[in-house]
Amino acid sequence: MVQKRKPSSSHNGTDAHDAKREKPDLSSPHPNAKQAEDSGIVLRQFYPPEMSNARCEAYNNGTLERPIESFERAYAETLETRKSIKPNAAVVHWFKSDLRLHDNRALRAAYEVAHDHSIPLITLYILSPQDLTAHLSSPARMDLTLRTLAQLQKDLGELDIPLYMETQENRKDIPGRVVELCQTWGAHNLFANVEYEVDELRREAKLVRLCADSGIKFEALHDSCVVTPGLLTSQQGKQYAVYSPWFRSWTAFLQENPEYIEPSEEPGSNPGNARKTFQDLFDSQVPAAPENKRLSDERRKHFRELYPEGEHAALSRLEAFLEEKAKAYDDERNSLAGQTTSVLSPYFASGSLSARTAVSQAKRANRNQLDRNEIGYVSWISEVAWRDFYKHVLVHWPFICMNKCFKPEFTNLEWEYDEDHFRAWSEGKTGYPIVDAAMRQINSEAWMHNRARMVVSSFLSKDLLIDWRRGEKYFMENLIDGDFASNHGGWGFGSSTGVDPQPYFRIFSPLRQSERFDPEGEYIRRWVPELRDVEGSAIHEPYGRGADKIASKNGYPRPIVDHKESRERALDRYKRASGAK
Repeated sequence: MVQKRKPSSSHNGTDAHDAKREKPDLSSPHPNAKQAEDSGIVLRQFYPPEMSNARCEAYNNGTLERPIESFERAYAETLETRKSIKPNAAVVHWFKSDLRLHDNRALRAAYEVAHDHSIPLITLYILSPQDLTAHLSSPARMDLTLRTLAQLQKDLGELDIPLYMETQENRKDIPGRVVELCQTWGAHNLFANVEYEVDELRREAKLVRLCADSGIKFEALHDSCVVTPGLLTSQQGKQYAVYSPWFRSWTAFLQENPEYIEPSEEPGSNPGNARKTFQDLFDSQVPAAPENKRLSDERRKHFRELYPEGEHAALSRLEAFLEEKAKAYDDERNSLAGQTTSVLSPYFASGSLSARTAVSQAKRANRNQLDRNEIGYVSWISEVAWRDFYKHVLVHWPFICMNKCFKPEFTNLEWEYDEDHFRAWSEGKTGYPIVDAAMRQINSEAWMHNRARMVVSSFLSKDLLIDWRRGEKYFMENLIDGDFASNHGGWGFGSSTGVDPQPYFRIFSPLRQSERFDPEGEYIRRWVPELRDVEGSAIHEPYGRGADKIASKNGYPRPIVDHKESRERALDRYKRASGAK
């Protein structure tokens, strides 16, 4: 069942949807909405124009009901109806971004109901091309998802559990289609794990009511976060907007409530005779990728080698990291030259590995401690916890899922929309070697080290002053580990527009970042072949340290902007947007 969350401090004991308040004009779009739309930031195929800052404030003060609150209200208002519904011919688990058997809360709960009543368990996956487009899912992530589904189907088949898969062209029809399938199979019980993005919470609120009206008991469980959003609040009863105190609260909560970190068991063999009753479901084919999300055969082979699919590969990679690299993680995690991180983010994003399992195993390796003993384990647990933090932020400030930043006033900043500069950044041709190496890595491997992500996001939003949302969108459309909450949080940090950001006046120097985190230039030489013959420290600044001839001969571009001048320009615009004096 949905776990209770602490009441929002902004409601003051009043249901937001019933509140009789003097409302501001929330219908007018933001003044810069047309520029955002022209740059492809707001996808008008699915969404209205960019919202006003007044509408963001309405979510903050409780005038507008948050999607999580709409979902919880639907859950509460259908409680008695759902209690009266009894199991029938089958139980259904709906897979979404939880493609695993191990430590899957909703799947285990569905199995237990099926087991207790000796009826078949059926699993379901629906591919929505419109959702993939609306949510900017990359072809690389789509490929990993489809490969993972094939492995998941095989693993489920060994337990005599069918996985039925289909494509639903119209995203709005998904709730009705889920109900239709449950009715076809005679299932009165539907289980799924909660997804916290706005579209998904609104869909699930609709589905809760639709199921109840159709005689189906829909149970949505909190699974993707180690600690459920809403359970951690400050002493003032508010949602944390700064990571450090939030992480202390997160750690203390897990120490006091160890059951939250205990992985759930995998399902056993299907308790009902699904092979007899639902034989046709075992023949379901993995859907094809939509045309706009397809990879070439060469790229598919490349990504298959880099990121093997499924939970077996994920658990193996987790085990190897904890045994071989985790102890040194705190010292080496920012190094760009070697592979010092876990590269588990694609598996978190696809749901073939739960954050709970990762933290639980790291805690065990660290002599059952979350915040002491080996600093390497503690540091890595803290990095995994950032994923929870950003989802907690998303739930409480839902407008960040609507093309807005945590600090909406920075929407008013005088952003640039220079297509030549954006193209140079995206292609890795800015004349700043560390930036170009990072961008060429994402274009080749659909992944990038977190330190590199911070460098390129700062460069785009501050050196080039290009609207940070263009970078956020580019990452989602190209990363294999594209997770909205984490990606938005990272771009909020780099552009100083988000929750717990670096202050706007702290602007990364690409040269300094290069010298600190790639001191020998190994990372640059790997990804920028034009500079492989450059020796010594000139690799970090070839046109300023005597390597002009080599760089020019090999076609490496000169810097497209001067960092010192860009820094002053950024400081001025951020200062004016923030209202600082």
